[in-house]
Amino acid sequence: MNIHSRLVALAAAVTILGAAPAFAQDEAAHVKPATAYVQKNIEPWLSDPVVVAAIIESNKKHKRLMQEDIAALDKAWVAKDPAVVDPVRKNKLSDFLIQKKDASGGVITEAFVMDNRGLNVGQTDGTSDLWQADEAKWQKTYAVGPGTIFVDKVEEEDGKKIAQVSVTISDKDVAIGAVTFGIDVDKLK
Repeated sequence: MNIHSRLVALAAAVTILGAAPAFAQDEAAHVKPATAYVQKNIEPWLSDPVVVAAIIESNKKHKRLMQEDIAALDKAWVAKDPAVVDPVRKNKLSDFLIQKKDASGGVITEAFVMDNRGLNVGQTDGTSDLWQADEAKWQKTYAVGPGTIFVDKVEEEDGKKIAQVSVTISDKDVAIGAVTFGIDVDKLK
């Protein structure tokens, strides 16, 4: 590569790099306020005994599941089998999450907790599937470790701008599960 080609390549790289932060800031304007909201209003209650006990129990229950067992549970969830759906939708953790959602003044649009296998433990609203470990919400939180917050892109839902914010849930500094919240980003302003 001659000097002219190197200079052209360098100029192109500088142009791209110079534009990237502005683009990233525009695209991710919701990340900072959503993270701040989670840190102030949600993280303090993620160590509540109701949350921790439900996840620990689910982790024990699902410890020996093979991937084909998880796939069968997921299929039963999608088919709305009450034997699979009801234990997740009708438990103390789900009641706790519904209370927190209701108390949020509309900021939280949904919440669901996942165990260390990515299976739902409790939730406020129905999810389309039971197994979340194949999705970024679990992979970028539980799989990363304690103290992790992942803010996904904003999507339009029912006329609202919703970002899913996921957080690793820990017990004694060890990741035990994760939680995902739908956050109405317009309510953070």
